[in-house]
Amino acid sequence: MKYKKITLENGLRVILAPMTETGTATVLVMTGVGSRFESRKENGIAHFLEHMMFKGTQKRPTAFDISRELDSIGAEYNAFTSKEWTGYYAKVEAHHWETALDVVSDMFLNAKLDQEEIDRERGTIIQEINMYEDMPMRKVAELWEEHLYGDTPLGWDIAGPKENIRTLNRRDFVKYMERGYVGGNVVVGIAGNIDQKKVMAGVQSRFGVIKAGARPEFKKASDRQSTPAVFIYKKKTDQTHFLLGVRAYDMYHPDRFALGILSVILGGGMSSRLFTEVRERRGLAYRVRTEVESFHDAGYIATQCGVEHENLEKAIAVILDEYKKIATEKVGKEELRKAKEYIKGGLAMGLEGSDDVAEYLVSQEVLRGEIVLPKDKVRAIERVTADDVLRVAQDLFRNDKLNLAIVGPHDARKKVKLEKLLDLGIQK
Repeated sequence: MKYKKITLENGLRVILAPMTETGTATVLVMTGVGSRFESRKENGIAHFLEHMMFKGTQKRPTAFDISRELDSIGAEYNAFTSKEWTGYYAKVEAHHWETALDVVSDMFLNAKLDQEEIDRERGTIIQEINMYEDMPMRKVAELWEEHLYGDTPLGWDIAGPKENIRTLNRRDFVKYMERGYVGGNVVVGIAGNIDQKKVMAGVQSRFGVIKAGARPEFKKASDRQSTPAVFIYKKKTDQTHFLLGVRAYDMYHPDRFALGILSVILGGGMSSRLFTEVRERRGLAYRVRTEVESFHDAGYIATQCGVEHENLEKAIAVILDEYKKIATEKVGKEELRKAKEYIKGGLAMGLEGSDDVAEYLVSQEVLRGEIVLPKDKVRAIERVTADDVLRVAQDLFRNDKLNLAIVGPHDARKKVKLEKLLDLGIQK
């Protein structure tokens, strides 16, 4: 993977990644603020603002003008908001790169933020919130982070509460953008079959106007815990959905690669330990997966599963047994090798498109301020030993880091039973 990084006078960083073998180009603009940079009163504004960027500029007055222009060149386009960043992109045939750049930059720099459109969009976002409420697989993930990080920005829902959505106004959006949509906090990435000089000139002429500034400070996560904890969201559902896992490492931790391998061994594929034990041998679930999430100052590893209500305790017991096993027995050479190849294969296949490459490079630059190339990640993965995996498992799979979040028709009596079940037998 080849790329060039250029920093403009206003601090804005530009990542150019030529890909002569592809017929596409992707323009991605990302700012290093998301929902965890909000106050309680404005919680939900990052996501709301993402919507408003598509509602018109002076050059393209309506949402239809923006979508029509991008649709007319066959573009794929969208935006996304996380807790730590927000991105806007368009992927096009390579010869349409300038149109993509012009539209995305116009949206990002010149959104009208018309109050009438804001008022209209409130209903759309509230319906989006309602939709997620009816998706227990997603709801349980939101509840898990709410439980882990409590009443801090990292624990709040990205979409925000409905009462905020009903009251946010244009002035709130402008103030939020003045804090986070500044030169030193924005990265523009263009990947694909491009002429780097022409593209750079196009970026400079458009984004040189952003005022200088650095990423705002964020409130650190509440990451303290002394005993296992259970959080139940009582809701009538056809399945009980749950996340079971432990607090883990932030994105800078030296053991992050060993943690990734640990996650794959537990629940990273159809031959993983938990897929085999929970689904194949016992038929308890259709989907079971273990994943890692890492933020600037916190992180976790958790297994997500959906089961029949009466099988909840049985599934939890199976997962806990696997957690205990991997924290007490060293993984074998073959299993370790398989996990490494799984990660390497996913990395390679995840970088085939210009959009994949743009997101890979830009997200690293936004979040970490540096880019670790795939080949360097592979080297780090290859250095992980069975002893490293065991050491990390022993560090993480302890009672004082254990958490369980549940969405389903369960009450306080079930919570008491589950609290007794949550015992790895491994203390600090």
